[in-house]
Amino acid sequence: MVAAGTIATFLVAGGASLFMAWAIGAGSSGSTPFAPAVGANAISVMRAGFIVGLLGLAGAVLQGANVTEAVGRELIRGVTLSATAATVALITAAILVAIGVFAGYPIATAFTVTGAVVGVGLAMGGAPAWAKYQEIVALWIATPFIGGSIAYATARALRNERVAERFAVPALAALVGAILANVEFVLLGPPGEAASLASTAATAVPWFSPTVASLGVTLLFAVLVGLALFADIRGDPEAGQRHFLLALGGLVAFSAGGSQVGLALGPLLPLLDPFEIPIVAVLLGGGLGLLLGSWTGAPRMIKALAQDYSALGPRRSIAALIPSFAIAQTAVFFGIPVSFNEIIVSAIIGSGYAAGGSDVSGSKMGYTVLAWVASLVLALGVSYGAFAAVDLVL
Repeated sequence: MVAAGTIATFLVAGGASLFMAWAIGAGSSGSTPFAPAVGANAISVMRAGFIVGLLGLAGAVLQGANVTEAVGRELIRGVTLSATAATVALITAAILVAIGVFAGYPIATAFTVTGAVVGVGLAMGGAPAWAKYQEIVALWIATPFIGGSIAYATARALRNERVAERFAVPALAALVGAILANVEFVLLGPPGEAASLASTAATAVPWFSPTVASLGVTLLFAVLVGLALFADIRGDPEAGQRHFLLALGGLVAFSAGGSQVGLALGPLLPLLDPFEIPIVAVLLGGGLGLLLGSWTGAPRMIKALAQDYSALGPRRSIAALIPSFAIAQTAVFFGIPVSFNEIIVSAIIGSGYAAGGSDVSGSKMGYTVLAWVASLVLALGVSYGAFAAVDLVL
């Protein structure tokens, strides 16, 4: 039987988690996926906030388990987060993210949550999880270089007059289709596991090896997606580009939900064991928090990213969203907390420099990078000190 005090502390920590989910929905997961599409005038700010909330909710439920487990159980060794520690970590991170939302600067949510969880874990006497930190830092450092470079190269190719858009854009769609075919969903796998469309379909073709069958399904899916967009662009080039851009925004929004919900729910995992609550129900609650944040707070950040960072056209927006989707799904697959602000902003910069970089705000970029670094250091220090003070009083 669960004690009343345990229930009370869990409710407090749960409230802090919902606050964090709202802050994430209003910030990174709610604003970044459709910012390039808004910048390209493919969708309005308010409609983007509405759609991204629904897609984020779906992504949280279908793909949120990996990152949630990583944040809740793999960032610190030797101790299990208490209710007090989880509450302190979540409130510290949520306040920093909320400050960024209202100040108009996209704070890297993964930086703040990771720093806060590590801070309280160290204050509890835990040991650093160096192997996990190496994975996380490697992705964080690689993201701006890989995402920015791919966005730059893609935007340059689409701007090249020798490359016909009616072929180039469907080819990019085929690439996205190949990635999508290998994205894992919990509904496709056995209980407690996830599976992709390619791996699931490959099991229905027993006369080929799983690798060959999966590759064949991937190629088939890529061809179908590419041909569908080719037909759309052939009928109306501008409408076809807009449809592809909105589809990319939707995929990134879905991926954002799968990654960012873990930042809000991860610290709660050790507290859920006595209650035996299904992880799907927990992910649904976190997804609803993201949804509420997207609907109430995301429009401000969407405007900041779409207009303050770079005036994007459809081609550069497509170039920004393709690497964003790929990097996001890589992070979800490996269970690594990643900042969607870092992913999208880096891709926006890369696509912006493909046009000469004249409309990319250098000062805004500098302040943003400083905010990212400061959020990590500040979250770690504040959460460590706050937990130590609360623990001393209690």
